[in-house]
Amino acid sequence: MVHFTCDLCGKDLTSSGERRYVVKMEAFPGFDPTELKEDDLDDDPMEAVAQLLKRDPALVSDYDSDVPKGFRFDLCASCHEKFLKDPLGRDVARSFDFSKN
Repeated sequence: MVHFTCDLCGKDLTSSGERRYVVKMEAFPGFDPTELKEDDLDDDPMEAVAQLLKRDPALVSDYDSDVPKGFRFDLCASCHEKFLKDPLGRDVARSFDFSKN
């Protein structure tokens, strides 16, 4: 049997019968089409990538910021509602009160 828990609060979603919400996100570098030049259209990007990987396999990294990354989270109804109100967690970040040492 598949077991589901809320990725935010840890609540067991399998046995509770509560509705489970799935949140999927993708992070990737932005693209500015105004930076394209005529020469860019002549290049074969797949061939360029293949050549780079042949020369240096270490270029493939899980932490490379230029590689698109996907995320998937299971949320309970309460955490899903909180997520929809503040998807970037800005309210939580503002609530920290640091001393003026």
